[in-house]
Amino acid sequence: MRITVLGGCGAWPEAGQACSGYLVEHDGFRLLVDLGYAVFPRLLEHLTADQVDAVFVSHGHPDHCADLNPLLRARTLRDDPPPPLPVYAPPGALDAVLALDRPGMLDAAYALREFTPGDDLDIGPFHAHTRLLPHWVPNAGVRLSVGGRVLAYTGDSGPSPDVVDLARAADLLVAEASYLHDVPEDSVGFQSSAREAGRQAAAAGAGRLLLTHVLPGTAHAAARAAARAEYDGEVGVAAANVVVDLG
Repeated sequence: MRITVLGGCGAWPEAGQACSGYLVEHDGFRLLVDLGYAVFPRLLEHLTADQVDAVFVSHGHPDHCADLNPLLRARTLRDDPPPPLPVYAPPGALDAVLALDRPGMLDAAYALREFTPGDDLDIGPFHAHTRLLPHWVPNAGVRLSVGGRVLAYTGDSGPSPDVVDLARAADLLVAEASYLHDVPEDSVGFQSSAREAGRQAAAAGAGRLLLTHVLPGTAHAAARAAARAEYDGEVGVAAANVVVDLG
């Protein structure tokens, strides 16, 4: 399993970067996990729009799904459109982004497969176990398994025992870490810090930790240091073109 980070900024993209987006590949199958602001141009540095095999969206906030629109436009506004793209998302999560164009314009470009967080899915070669994790809107964390390797991804989530369960013995935990140490009072329970991500990675026994959704302006070195105060394993920060091979 290979994970290529297309973006890891929280809320809005920094210059030259993008919001949450991850290309997960195994045996030629290309799964796009989230595609927030500015992810689509980063994706095109690696493959064409018609080469995406499926999309998984954790939740409906635009910094996780806005660039579904240009992806679908690029697939349908051509002389030889590819088959409909399977798109997996919680119920209603994509209503706003799919309504951006005139009715029916993109209908042939995608096959929407809504699921309830907690469902198990088979997406190409990947087995996906989903879990409802705490956020302002329904947010599906996902545990992707293939070839004996496991990737756990929180989407956006406050601290929760469910995060630890989702990431138990995972080879890689990609965990939301908007802040360094303390989460503002109005976001407590709905977002996490780098330090909390480190604490949960340690509790889960995850092999590696990749911090994501780090807010623009946050020093990546400071985020890594905050996580390492709680976790002894390898810590990275999600940014465009970071690649993790899980073998």
